[in-house]
Amino acid sequence: MWCRAPIASLDCMEEFSAGSGLSALAERDSTITKERLLLSGLTHSAPAAPMQLSRQTSITPGLRYKNLGKSGLRVSNIGLATWSTFSSGVTEEQAEQIIVLAVDSGINVFDLSEAYSGPRAEIELGRILTRRAWKRSSYIVTTKIYWSTRSDERGLSRKHIIESVKSSLTRLQLSYIDVVIVHKSDPMCPMEEIVRAMHYCISQGWAMYWGTARWSPVEVMEAYTNCRQFNCVTPIVEQTEYHMFCREKTELYMPELYNKIGVGLMAWSPVSIGMPQGKEDATAQLFARASFRNKYSSFSWTEDETVNKESYSWMKDRIQPEESRRQTERIRELNALAERLGCTLSQLIIAWCLKNESVQCLLLGATTVDQLYESIQSLQLVPKLNTNMMTEIERILENKPTRPPMISTLALR
Repeated sequence: MWCRAPIASLDCMEEFSAGSGLSALAERDSTITKERLLLSGLTHSAPAAPMQLSRQTSITPGLRYKNLGKSGLRVSNIGLATWSTFSSGVTEEQAEQIIVLAVDSGINVFDLSEAYSGPRAEIELGRILTRRAWKRSSYIVTTKIYWSTRSDERGLSRKHIIESVKSSLTRLQLSYIDVVIVHKSDPMCPMEEIVRAMHYCISQGWAMYWGTARWSPVEVMEAYTNCRQFNCVTPIVEQTEYHMFCREKTELYMPELYNKIGVGLMAWSPVSIGMPQGKEDATAQLFARASFRNKYSSFSWTEDETVNKESYSWMKDRIQPEESRRQTERIRELNALAERLGCTLSQLIIAWCLKNESVQCLLLGATTVDQLYESIQSLQLVPKLNTNMMTEIERILENKPTRPPMISTLALR
């Protein structure tokens, strides 16, 4: 009696196909060389010049490709956040070297926004993509529609959304954007107008998908409900902050959104996007902020705040001295654990984030090639975080989120 063999996972199939492809290429090259040698011996002529092979992308250990949300869009489990790559202290040549390293490593996601460094990020990335002439289907560009109450273009009106998407296309020199992300919800604008505007942009071919950033689970669910009611394209991703000291939204509510409405998770953290520059003292300061008390708060700029990335003045919001002392002790213990594993604290934090299966793409950032290379090596650390190691990390953190107990309304009578 015949029995069906188990089906391999997509990740295993990718590794198998990549390995078989390389071996087949080597075998074909060897066969061609033998044929040429044979022909040269028969005709008594010099052998032909060796065949020129296209440059192969190096296979990064631990790199995986996942579907973003429940869409068919396949993204690498790490992406490049251009928050620091296109900052004022990085030249365009240095930024291009970082982009090239990301592509050569297998990263296919580039995340940017006009709020990061103005229009410069989109303009410079567009120039790099034009010069390199990479195949358009080989990379994914995500950009954000940002609005501030201090800017002239306030809110998420249909006018502002459409104008922002068209302006981004012009700066990027692209015919379409893969994912347009709405950065922050607008309580003054009807949700119907927002989802209809995003549906229009996708219908026009300016964007393929849309998502949200810094939205609460209730707001994401409201957007999904409106999309279903008015027959519009639903969002596929929520971009949120996630690290060892900001866990509740990602671990408790995002899996539920994925299972119910298919919204995926693209995460970032102060360490992963390269803010501390590898200094442990700076890492402790990054995590020591009062805003972490709010489960939906973000490390980044506030609604009425103009971002000043040179001075990092928005990092000065510190918590109480007692909590700051405990936070510093936890960072110190995590640093000791990282030394035992033979890695840096930043690599440990990145690997810990990647250990969460709900994170479909973790955004990394860098101001130098070496910094990005060091962050990419965190992929090799993920298998080392076994059950015992994760238990030890939980013992150090003591902040595993839990849902509040269910309260019956009958008991209140």
